[in-house]
Formats: sequence, structure tokens, C-alpha cells
Amino acid sequence: MNYVELDKYSRKWIFTHASMPVAAADLEEIKPFTQARSSQIWSEHISKHSPDADHFEKGDWASNEKIWSEDTDWQTEWDSDDATLPNGVLEFIDWEDNTTVFFCYEKYNVIETKWGVFKRNWKNFLFFDDGPMLIGRKKKQVLWFNSNGTFKSGLRE
Repeated sequence: MNYVELDKYSRKWIFTHASMPVAAADLEEIKPFTQARSSQIWSEHISKHSPDADHFEKGDWASNEKIWSEDTDWQTEWDSDDATLPNGVLEFIDWEDNTTVFFCYEKYNVIETKWGVFKRNWKNFLFFDDGPMLIGRKKKQVLWFNSNGTFKSGLRE
């Protein structure tokens, strides 16, 4: 089994919080991985050595400063009543809504969903903003969100 039932997911509340509830159809598409599968996804796509974004090492593609854009603000849009993703995200990523994406909080906490679901509910995903990365299956583009309210966009090697 690759997934944890959303009802048993430790961070389920970020998707069911009364102030920002997620539609039932979207909840069905938010699939937290088990710790073992999260670790495998993290190792294959993010880092074989580092357990989270604070500890990337030489040899991790994400540690290469040259692949990253300048910091772009996401906090202002998160604080607003507008649900639209920040412009910098939409300008950088042009994926189809049915593209499978992985929202990677850290090595043992990765969620699979669809790009369309993430776009509609990005604020929920960013309740925890301690360096998560968004990658698309078979896509080079990546977003790296920082707890200071900014993100970087880059191309994975």
C-alpha cells in the first residue's frame, strides 16, 4: 500500500480547516504517501542524502544555486481573499490540470495530487511552509516554497 487514508493523515486538518475547506471531490485527489513511499519518492526526485530542504548537500540537484530563480513573494496572495496562485507560479508552470504532482514537505511526508487540485487548494498545502517542494511527475519544473513567504522556481537536472 502506497497511501495513507486522508482521515488517518497527521496533517489532515490543513485540508478540512473551517476557514479554508477543500471540496469533497478535491479531497479524494489528495493522497498522502506512506512514510516508506514518501522516502522513495524523495530519494528518487529530491535527494538521496538530505532528509529535508534545510540540509541539501553538494551533489543534491537542489543545492545548485544556478538552477533557481530569484525569490518571488507568495505570502501576499496567501493572505488575500483571492484563491489564485501567485503570478510567478502561473507564468512558470503551464502543466495540464490532470498532471500528477508531488508536494514534498520532507523525506517522510509527501502528498500526491493533480496540478488542478493543487492550484485550487495551494493555500491549504502551504499551512506548513518549512521548505516544501512541488514537482510534477516527468516534469523538470520545480517550485520551492520558503517560510519567509517567498518561493523559487527552477528546473531539475
